[in-house]
Amino acid sequence: MNYVIIGNSAAAIGTIAGIREIDSAGKITVISDEKYHTYSRPLISYWLEGRVSDKNIYYREPDFYEKNGVETVLGKKVQKLDTANKSVVLEDGLSIPYDKLMVATGSKPFVPPMNGLDKVKYHTFMSYDSAKAIRSEIKDGAKVLIIGAGLIGLKAAEALTAYNAKITVVDMADRVLPSILDSRAGAKMQKHIESKGVKFILGTSADEFTEHSAKLKNGMTVDFDMLIIAVGVRPNTELIADAGGKVERGIITDMTQKTTLDDIYSAGDCTVSYDASSDSEKILALLPNAYMQGEVAGRNMAGREAYYVNAIPMNAIGFFGLHIISAGDYSGEEYVEETENTYKKLVFRDNMLKGYILMGDVARAGIYTSMIKERIDLSEVDVEMLKEKPQMMMFGKARRLEKLGGIYT
Repeated sequence: MNYVIIGNSAAAIGTIAGIREIDSAGKITVISDEKYHTYSRPLISYWLEGRVSDKNIYYREPDFYEKNGVETVLGKKVQKLDTANKSVVLEDGLSIPYDKLMVATGSKPFVPPMNGLDKVKYHTFMSYDSAKAIRSEIKDGAKVLIIGAGLIGLKAAEALTAYNAKITVVDMADRVLPSILDSRAGAKMQKHIESKGVKFILGTSADEFTEHSAKLKNGMTVDFDMLIIAVGVRPNTELIADAGGKVERGIITDMTQKTTLDDIYSAGDCTVSYDASSDSEKILALLPNAYMQGEVAGRNMAGREAYYVNAIPMNAIGFFGLHIISAGDYSGEEYVEETENTYKKLVFRDNMLKGYILMGDVARAGIYTSMIKERIDLSEVDVEMLKEKPQMMMFGKARRLEKLGGIYT
């Protein structure tokens, strides 16, 4: 069997693992437009900050490809999929045949049209190369303007404090991390980051750029030495779309991760997933999700039936030492506990836990996550213990036996 994988991040590595579980001999070729051995994208901010070395940014050991019998074609961009001839065509004209193909092309930075931006040098912050470009240009004490107060923008801000940068973050939203935090949790995180010297201007956006300044729609002007655009991402769906595959917000797959094209699979940030917590289809741009989707796809590509189910949005991240774990959907009845340094929000709907936010104290988050994924009815648990301090004893005996593999505690 001849397997080809386009992409070299978590979904691709999961695909290799899934294939090799079943097929130890089939040929695997990985193609990536990046020139690097597989690396961990979440670590680029720590690399920029100086907390992670070149060696430690890698997602797998240096001999990973060799050990798994993988051939690599790195630093080469795929131009198109030739589905009629079952081959991948590179920009240099080289054609690579496949029996089974994985498209794990991830996402790219979204840069919205903004007046004058075409005349200004700016950076994005999603790849090793983008982090290297920022490190090569940042000067001690530089004024940095970051457009975007989401995960990417705030990790860039955290890293650049190591350079004594004077950082201003602008976002149209009314709070930081609007995709994962509610207003109260957002206010707490904003206050914490501001205590580290970062300035926020929220509820507005850039109206016009000149070489070293941005005029905002609220009338303010922000001067900068470096500009970083971190307003969001867009899935890389073009290869599948151009080949006639079904694409909506992302690439459409079934629960085996197969696309609508014969013998072509897809996984990771470029795909649409079923979110079990909200009962809706959405893009779940999460590293564990990408890896597990890839693993399921790899098994199917190698001939074993497997399905990816019970996916939910989940984030585990920290900024300047304040940690957050969040998961699921926030629509429903809320239970909130808050202290000066912690925040806990549990969301219930249909007699189940549907989502949560933990900040500061993130212990036992795994129990909450498993309850959401397994759709455990609240009648099976001690709800007061769930709210206060979740532990195995809050489950009934039958559920404990199941979770502990028959070992009763």
